[in-house]
Amino acid sequence: MRLHRNLCFAVIDGLHKIFNEGEYADKVIQQLLKRDKRWGSRDRGFVAETVYEIVRYKRLYAEIADVKAPFDRDNLWRIFAVWATLKGIKLPDWKYFTDTPTRKIKGRFDELSKIRKYRESIPDWIDELGEKELGADVWTKELAMQNEQADVILRVNTLKTTKQDLQLKLQSENIETEFIPDYPYALKLKERANVFMTEAFKEGWFEVQDASSQLVADFLDVKPGMKVVDSCAGAGGKTLHLASLLENKGQVIAMDIYESKLKKLKVRARRNGVHNIEMKVIDSTKPIKKLYGKADRLLIDAPCSGLGVLRRNPDSKWKLQPEFVDNIKKTQEEILEQYSKMVKPGGKMVYATCSVLPSENQNQIDKFLTSEAGKDFTFVKDNKILAYKSGFDGFYMALLEKKK
Repeated sequence: MRLHRNLCFAVIDGLHKIFNEGEYADKVIQQLLKRDKRWGSRDRGFVAETVYEIVRYKRLYAEIADVKAPFDRDNLWRIFAVWATLKGIKLPDWKYFTDTPTRKIKGRFDELSKIRKYRESIPDWIDELGEKELGADVWTKELAMQNEQADVILRVNTLKTTKQDLQLKLQSENIETEFIPDYPYALKLKERANVFMTEAFKEGWFEVQDASSQLVADFLDVKPGMKVVDSCAGAGGKTLHLASLLENKGQVIAMDIYESKLKKLKVRARRNGVHNIEMKVIDSTKPIKKLYGKADRLLIDAPCSGLGVLRRNPDSKWKLQPEFVDNIKKTQEEILEQYSKMVKPGGKMVYATCSVLPSENQNQIDKFLTSEAGKDFTFVKDNKILAYKSGFDGFYMALLEKKK
């Protein structure tokens, strides 16, 4: 493999923005990919995958390169040289690579690979927290899986088509997919491709949504005609799934504290052919109180540490802080206590997170059920999904029923 100067410069610029300016990796990569119209899919793939790979293994590569944050451009080139050497790529005779100690790099890699926090490239405090909550064996396997590149999974929009027809339509656009057993709405791409450019996407036949995330709406047990509240809707992946399960009959109330996210949902809903969603911004306690005792079904897709989706957001492990995790647990408790009041007697509620930590998951449910707000609810079932077992994102979901 030959390194091309303009592509390598794009990678270095991207790393500078992510590591030194705190920008989000996915946004940076979107910008980088628009940089040169002459780039083909292979060029764009190189830029995106190299940036993600170096972000994923920042700690390991920086340790081998013997550089410390904040990284100046020379340091970023050193980190890049470590990545290339470990990939077996021949370094060109550019000034950035003079005196690269190739043999020393391989030796340091062998040495550091014996230590989990370096091998999996994770901050000390997250490593300690994960081991404490999941045990060394499970945490070691989970971390290794969270460093694998995530598959691209589509969720068929059953309001417009079937999984079989979507597969054929994508095939006609040269995109090969396969069914995944036990995931009724999912198609997995055999090879990565820009699915957002397809006719099928423009016509609203599918959304991109991880297989684990697709299980949440199903878990809520909705039926056409129901009043369903998605209380932390965000840009609405699960909201749209709920709307399709309702067959556009009944009502989905999508709520979020960010109006900008609900605006994105509006656009997606139009493309999906969904017209039973009402948007509500949570700008005070009023919108919640108005719905007390009104919802047949409630989804709380709670804010969390995101430690189940590091494969998709590898930069989040460098942004996450211990105090954020402590604070988010308090937020989860408050949301459960307040939002659960929207469920009508005999109604059901799902609490879900994309975290693998019991303290954000089953422990929160146990605490809620013994609280004043939770005394009217009974536990039905839960699903603890670990990435290393499922092959998809780490997730948690619990179904509770309100007594009649």
